[in-house]
This record gives sequence, C-alpha cells and structure tokens, in this order.
Amino acid sequence: MPKLNIYLFGKFCVRRNEQVLEGLDARKVQELFCYLLLHRNHALPRETLASILWPDTTTLLSRKSLRQALWQLQSALGTQNEATSERILIVEPEWIRLNPEADFWLDVGVVEHAFDVAQKVPGKELDTQLARVLQDVVQLYQGPLLEGWYTDWCIYERERLQGIYLTLLDKLMGYCEARLDYETGLLYGMRILCYDRARERTHRRLMRLHYLNGDRAAALRQYEQCSTALEEELNANPSKGTVAIYQQILADRLDEPDPISISAEPSLEISEYLLPCILNRLLQLQATLSDLQNQLGQSIQVVEEALASYSLLAQAQPVG
Repeated sequence: MPKLNIYLFGKFCVRRNEQVLEGLDARKVQELFCYLLLHRNHALPRETLASILWPDTTTLLSRKSLRQALWQLQSALGTQNEATSERILIVEPEWIRLNPEADFWLDVGVVEHAFDVAQKVPGKELDTQLARVLQDVVQLYQGPLLEGWYTDWCIYERERLQGIYLTLLDKLMGYCEARLDYETGLLYGMRILCYDRARERTHRRLMRLHYLNGDRAAALRQYEQCSTALEEELNANPSKGTVAIYQQILADRLDEPDPISISAEPSLEISEYLLPCILNRLLQLQATLSDLQNQLGQSIQVVEEALASYSLLAQAQPVG
C-alpha cells in the first residue's frame, strides 16, 4: 500500500495508513502541497511559487511565507529524517519539486494517466480492458477539484480536470452505445449534464440512446431539454446536426448501430497501470475487513460476557 493516499477531487484529504494526516490544516500549506502535486512533473522555482501563492505581498514577504509553509509541510509529511531518495519533496535552494520516485497515490494522477492512454481512442473503439480502466477511474471523481477553493490557479486546474473527466465519460457513452448497453450509456450521459447542462454533443447522444433503448418519448423530451439549456446558458439554438437527429426520431427512422467485436486482449501499458490500482484497492479492502473483524470479535465478547452474567444471576435466584 502506498505511503500516502492523496485526494484532490472534492474535499482535500491526505491519508497515511487509512488515517487522516495531521498538520495540514493551514490553507496555505494545503495550497503549496496541491500546487506541487498538480505540477509534479517538473521542478518549480521558489520565486514562482511565492508569487503565485502570495500574490498580494512583496517579494521578500512572499518568500518568507513560502519558507514557513514549506517547513510546516515537511513537518506534516515527516520526511526530514528519511533518505533523500525516499522523501516526497525534493527541496533545493532555488527549486522545489515532488520526488517522482516517492511512494504516494494521487487520484488526479490516476485520472490523468488514464486520459493519456485513452486520449486518441474513440469510445466505440475502446477494448474491454481499457473500458474497465476508465469505468474505475471515473469513480475517483468525487467532485470538482479542491471544491470550495477559488484562487485563480485552482479554478484553471479545476476546469482542465473537469474537461478530462467529461471526455472520459463521453468515451464510455460511445463504448456503451457500440455494445448496445444503452442503459449504462444513459447513466454516463446524465452525469455529464450534471456538470455541463448545455453540452450539446451529450444531448445528441442521449437522444440516440433513449431512442435505441425503446423510449422514443424520452428521446424527444431530451431534445426539448437541450433547446432549453442552450437558450438559457448560451442564448443559442440547437445545431443542424441536433435538429437532424430530432427529425429522424420524430419520423421514427433513426438507424441502429452495428455491434462491434470486443477485444479482450490487454495491452502491456494498461496492465502496468491497472494492476497497481487493483492491488491498492484490495489492500484497502483488506484493512477495512480487518477492522470489521476486530470490531465483530469485541462485540461477540461483550455479548458472551452479558450472557454469562445473566446465567449467573439466574442460578443465584432462589427456587420457589
């Protein structure tokens, strides 16, 4: 199991051995750590970090604040006494970066890696192995990045990662349609509209999926929802492509897709990515089951002691 599990989607959280890591309560310490995590592939100049995280102070004060936050972060991570190669942070006089060899798990990193692998693969051409990876990965998106933070750099990263998440859902919609799994495809589409109700491409796919699933009325209502969302959000009308699909459904003549063959052969790259994720989840489950077993054993002991007490009381009662 990784030394640290770091969650940036939704509420910020860092866990060590399934326990929330203490010492990261200060917002600026959190911001410093998160910024380094989101830019973990290269070293960052101290001056750049100071100016981004403390933009409203002088250079002297911002660098001082950076030193203080960095000291707090290192103390919370408890890496000062570890070998340099094992530390999460690599700190140099003018540069700071995440150690690429450090033992930590990051939800954002998992999502970005899956996106890199699947980026150039259309949804309908996903093989079974890659589709399973994406199905697991989208479950990690527990909400917008660092929900409740409104700094400029965070808003930019939030929009970028939400775009990746919606793209992965879109690929899964295509995968489901190609394999005639219309109901699951509909669920993915609804999740997309929760974050972007005016995403016209998703409305078109939902129209198709409703119709192919045998619900023509729902397909027609989806078009009305699309028209309303576009007007309210963008002051625009549906595109010609969307109108064309609507007219085909209205005429009850939308063509059904041909099912495609499903390849079960995994690529080496996917296996190398997926297996550590599976191992991590199994180890977490093992720890949870161990805790439940301990609690169950304690509860059984309490009940047994209570039964023994009742038995002794019953024996002590006078007869007649």
